[in-house]
Amino acid sequence: MNRNQVLPQVELSNDPKALCRIDFCAPQSYRGAGFLEITALPRVAEETSSIEPGDGFHWQVKTHFADSLGSEPRQILELAVKGRIHLVCQSCLQDCGLDLAQESRFVMVATEEEADAFPMEDDQQEPLVVSQHFDLLGLIEDEILLSMPLIPKHPKGACQPHASSFGEVGEAAEDSEKPQNPFNILKNMKKN
Repeated sequence: MNRNQVLPQVELSNDPKALCRIDFCAPQSYRGAGFLEITALPRVAEETSSIEPGDGFHWQVKTHFADSLGSEPRQILELAVKGRIHLVCQSCLQDCGLDLAQESRFVMVATEEEADAFPMEDDQQEPLVVSQHFDLLGLIEDEILLSMPLIPKHPKGACQPHASSFGEVGEAAEDSEKPQNPFNILKNMKKN
């Protein structure tokens, strides 16, 4: 590829079906942005506790070619996702709205072998095996799932008390019998 060559720039559609088949092997750059509702992301929808109006993710994609030492210029894909999702808070087991954001940078490669040979020391970008029918929607969904916390929680102090099956929170503990200290039992046995 000639360094001075101007590549055509393709504007990506916001239609989820169109995002499932992108030809990243063509010598062109891509740009796109849009909003995806949770219902358009089936794996993300499985994780939600509820879907509220306005829940979903804004996404932005940009590709460009960057010079690479000792080889052909490599195509770089920059992806940013930002949005809101409702998950179950693991502290109070109530619905918890979380704002998530993730920015990723990928080096596009043609084969799995190239991806395996990619230097692991480079934590700024990951290799991404692309094809003529690349599923960009799947990549967006993967990045959203990776940005979710392992243990979703409300901000500290924001959890609402949860009524357990053992009674209401704050119920007096004096109603229940206090267990006897095991050392007192042993002391009494020694006296006898």
